[in-house]
Amino acid sequence: MRGGTPLATQTWRKSVSWADRLLDLFITVILAAVAIVTIYPFLNVLALSLNDSTDSVRGGITIIPREFTLENYKLIFSFGGLVTGFKISVLRTVVGTLLGLISSSMLAYALARPDFQGRRFVSVYLAITMYVSAGLIPVYLLIKDLHLMGTFAVYILPGLVSAFNVFVIRSFIDGLPYALQESAKIDGANDFTIYWRIVLPMTTPALATIALFIAVGQWNSWFDTYLYNATSPHLTTLQYELTKVLQSTTAGNGGDYRTTNMTQVLSTVSPESVKMAITMVVTVPILLVYPFLQRYFVKGMTLGAVKG
Repeated sequence: MRGGTPLATQTWRKSVSWADRLLDLFITVILAAVAIVTIYPFLNVLALSLNDSTDSVRGGITIIPREFTLENYKLIFSFGGLVTGFKISVLRTVVGTLLGLISSSMLAYALARPDFQGRRFVSVYLAITMYVSAGLIPVYLLIKDLHLMGTFAVYILPGLVSAFNVFVIRSFIDGLPYALQESAKIDGANDFTIYWRIVLPMTTPALATIALFIAVGQWNSWFDTYLYNATSPHLTTLQYELTKVLQSTTAGNGGDYRTTNMTQVLSTVSPESVKMAITMVVTVPILLVYPFLQRYFVKGMTLGAVKG
């Protein structure tokens, strides 16, 4: 050591050239600019949703509310359609994610078994579904023939198994030592026990990644509500209610506001404030979930990049 500084640190500092330092500074500036561009719209929407509606019309609001108020949120949650939509969206996200994970992981486990004779045929069949679709009308007729119209099951069953999700989980299972499964089978464990107690806990990164994909897809979905449950107010979703609000405010003619008793809202708050407040209500739940899955998500996205 020299002057309290380890020799290795002094050597490293001398080896770093001015070009390297300039490159680091350039990368830092670029990443900071990207972060600002990414975060600013969200903060701006938040500020508008928390600002007084009358004052918002003047414009000039950036990331800090000029006249703070919670009245926009109070008015939004005073209407049953939005509250019901929020409950159904949360329910379909939770149920759809859990059942989607179980279904996709079970199929992936079967396809990863080398003793499954039909795994090549099933894999090819699943891959074809990723590129070929029957189209909107045949799917609508199928849903109608299955009597899923006006039911909660229409949110879950059609997307229960995704070929992409199955392939991601199977790729992760393929990287696990197969000797673990063989040892468990020698000890008397059946296939379901091996799947539930050995394979499933070891595929946590892949499952967390897929869970995030499924949850975001379920939470943001609104078109299936429009197609199959538009006449069932008790099965409406928050995204569908938001779509109706956006269409009404864009058209400027009241639209669905009148049919959902929201004329009073328009008389007390601006349509822009309504859109911003509902946008925040829709966005925040996913933002709260992501930090808990981030470390698994990053690890799951890199699966297969390094093979032992």
